[in-house]
Amino acid sequence: MWTAYSSDQVRQAESALMATVPDGELMQRAASGLAAVCARLLPGVYGSRVVLLVGGGDNGGDALYAGARLAGRGARVEAVAVGSRIHAGGLAALRKAGGRLIEPGEVGTPDLILDGLLGIGGKGALRESYATLARIAARSGAMVVAVDVPSGVDAGTGEVAGEAVRAQVTVTFGARKAGLLVDPGAERAGVVEFVDIGLADHLPEPEMTALTSHDVAGMLPVPGIESDKYRRGVVGVLAGSDRFAGAAVLAVGGAVRSGAGMVRFAGPQDAVHQVRARWPEAITTVLEGDPVDEVGRVQAWVLGPGMGTDDRAARIVAEVLGTGLPVIVDADALTVVSKNPELLHRQAPTLITPHAGELGRLLGVDAKDIEARRLEHVRRAVEELQVTVLLKGSTTLVAERGRPVRANTTGTSWLATAGTGDVLSGISGTLLAAGLPPYDAGSVAAFLHGLAARKAAEGAPIAALDVALSLPDVIRHLRTAANMEA
Repeated sequence: MWTAYSSDQVRQAESALMATVPDGELMQRAASGLAAVCARLLPGVYGSRVVLLVGGGDNGGDALYAGARLAGRGARVEAVAVGSRIHAGGLAALRKAGGRLIEPGEVGTPDLILDGLLGIGGKGALRESYATLARIAARSGAMVVAVDVPSGVDAGTGEVAGEAVRAQVTVTFGARKAGLLVDPGAERAGVVEFVDIGLADHLPEPEMTALTSHDVAGMLPVPGIESDKYRRGVVGVLAGSDRFAGAAVLAVGGAVRSGAGMVRFAGPQDAVHQVRARWPEAITTVLEGDPVDEVGRVQAWVLGPGMGTDDRAARIVAEVLGTGLPVIVDADALTVVSKNPELLHRQAPTLITPHAGELGRLLGVDAKDIEARRLEHVRRAVEELQVTVLLKGSTTLVAERGRPVRANTTGTSWLATAGTGDVLSGISGTLLAAGLPPYDAGSVAAFLHGLAARKAAEGAPIAALDVALSLPDVIRHLRTAANMEA
C-alpha cells in the first residue's frame, strides 16, 4: 500500500532524521536519487543539455547538486536562478563540474528541464518570475522533471491556485506527498518516482493511502468449496426509469461481472425488460410497491442510478435507507437525499458515490470548488454526513471518519462517458454484499473499475458497458499475478 503525507508531517520527519545524520546528508541522498532518475530519462547523459530552474530553498539545492552529478557525466548543465538567494554549496558544486548560470531568455529547447523553484512549503499561486519560468518550461518542448513537487502545486492537498509547472515526471523524496495523489496536483505531477532517503522510521500515520494491485488481489472475495450463490452475496439493485432504463442495465452489469452470487433487480417495466434481455442471470421484478417486500432477501442495496427524483423515487429511497442493510447511494438517490440529508442518519453501513456536482448539492458548495479542493471537501463530507464517501472524478477519493483518505490510482480519461458511474455502483454493491466494509468496498471497486476501463479502452473510446464486460479479465489478471508472487 502506498502512503502519503502532509507537508508538516514530512518536515517533522526530515527534522528528526537530520538530527541523526551529518549536515547536508539528506540533500546529497535526494540529489543522488534525482540525478539517477534524470539519467534514465535522458536518451544519453553525455552530450545532453539540462536546464535547472533554481529557487532559493532546499529544492534549488537538490537541483544544483543533481545537476553537478549530470555535468560530471558529460551533460551540458545550465541553471536559471530566481531571486537573490541561491544554495551556495550547490552552485559551487555545479560550477566545479562545468555548469553555469544563464538568463531565462537563454533556456531554449533543452533535453530536460529540472524544476527546483519551490518545494513542499510553497502555497498559493506562483508569483513572478516563478510563473514566467513555468510558462517557459511549458513552451520549451523539453522533458520537465519536478523536484519533490511541481512548483505551484500545494504538496499537502493537490490544490493549484494559479499557474503551476506541468511535469512529465516528479521525483519525490522520503515520502509521497498527499498532493501528488489528488487532482489537479496529480495531473501536474505526471509519473511520480519515489526516492528513499531514510524517513520511514520517523513518519507518523499517513494522511492518505493508495491501494496497489497486490492489496486489491488480497481483498477480493473468492468463493470457497462450500460457497453458494447466497453465501457469495446477494445484491439488490433499485435503478432505472422509463427515461433511463439503460442505467439499470449498467448497474446490474457491474454487479454481475464483478462476481455477485445473485443480483435481484427491481424497477419499472421497460427497465426490467432490458435487464432481462442483457442479463438473464438477474432475478427481476416489476416494482409496484415496497421494494423491501417485493424484491426478496438481499445483503446489500444499490440505490439510485437513473431512477428519477419524483415522489415515487423519494419513497423508495426512504424505505431502503430505513432498513438495517448496507446501501450504496448513487446518482438520483443522492439528489433525493440532498433535499433530506437526515435520511443518511442510520446505523447500517452506507457508501455514497457522488461526483463533484452531487457532492456540491449535499454540502451547499459549487462543483468547481469541489474539484479544486477535493481533499478538503471529501473530508468535510465525511464529518457532516457521517457516511463513507466515494468522490468520483479525475481523482477518485474514498473517505471514512478516522481513516486516511484513499486515492485511486487506476483509470483513464476515456472513463469520462455516460453510464460508467452506474457500473461502479454495481461493483461496489457486489463487494458490500460479499462482506467488505464500505471503505474497502469503495476503494476496491474504484480500483477494479479503473483497471477495467484501461483494459477496455487501450487508447480508444469506450462505452460504459465495455467496462463491465472487462471486469473478469482484470480480476483474473490481479489474482494470477498475486499467486505468482506468493
